[in-house]
Amino acid sequence: MSTVIRKTREELERQRKELLESVHMSYTELRDRAAVYSLSMNELMIWHTIEGLDYLLEGES
Repeated sequence: MSTVIRKTREELERQRKELLESVHMSYTELRDRAAVYSLSMNELMIWHTIEGLDYLLEGES
């Protein structure tokens, strides 16, 4: 049995903001560090989560 999590656009945006705050980086800094493989494992997991959130937010347009 699969689980479905439903979130509003505002909840997704808030989660994205909180994730960036948790690593003390801007989106640009996190993206650039990901591009040169300069993230800790935790930071990388957060980066992948943000990529997923961005994908969902793009689909909401």
